[in-house]
Amino acid sequence: MPDPKTGTGKKPKGSGRRLYTDENPKDTVRISFAKPADARATVAKVMKIKKPFARKIQILTVGEQRAKVMGKTEVVNIFKRGKERIRRQNARKKKK
Repeated sequence: MPDPKTGTGKKPKGSGRRLYTDENPKDTVRISFAKPADARATVAKVMKIKKPFARKIQILTVGEQRAKVMGKTEVVNIFKRGKERIRRQNARKKKK
């Protein structure tokens, strides 16, 4: 099967590929979670970027899930705390 049209993000029917295709790699936020310091840097980066609340939570959830599978509990906790900070920030914005 040919690759999907640019911008769809969908995999072609009948394709062996199972993953979402990233049609805009310039918009991609790199997630690093090898060490706790990397996870903290990723959380700090996500806090600063201009993306919607849901996208920020999604980015940190990906890091959290990957770290959990690898058994990196300290890194998982860093991502969880980052998500809580973003939720608190969002709640404060809504109150204003």
